[in-house]
Amino acid sequence: MSNNKTIGKLGEDAAADWLQKEGHNILCRNWRGGRVEIDIVTSDEKGIHFVEVKSRRAPVAADPVVNVGYRKQQHLQAAALKWLHTQKGLPKQEVFFDIITVIFDKTDTTINYYPQAFIPIYV
Repeated sequence: MSNNKTIGKLGEDAAADWLQKEGHNILCRNWRGGRVEIDIVTSDEKGIHFVEVKSRRAPVAADPVVNVGYRKQQHLQAAALKWLHTQKGLPKQEVFFDIITVIFDKTDTTINYYPQAFIPIYV
């Protein structure tokens, strides 16, 4: 694990595996809609989850969830809207914006899940 892309890919793989074990169905990964991207889209009995994954190597000063600020949330919302518009015949469901953080520390991996980490506000 020497570079950021490798850490990111390993983190997304770990997050996807964790979500599946928790009962989520993976609908897609690394979806791109122009300049916006969604790391993982899942569904479960509650609805559709747009999941942002943040991965880091230990030691970390703070949980990587703090790196999903307002601007990143805006990009995730835009990506989610584009993704939803591309889905034909998708039943109306609740939509959630979740964050998963993955911290690699030599042989240990810590996964933190933040369901409904933020709620978009449309004015």
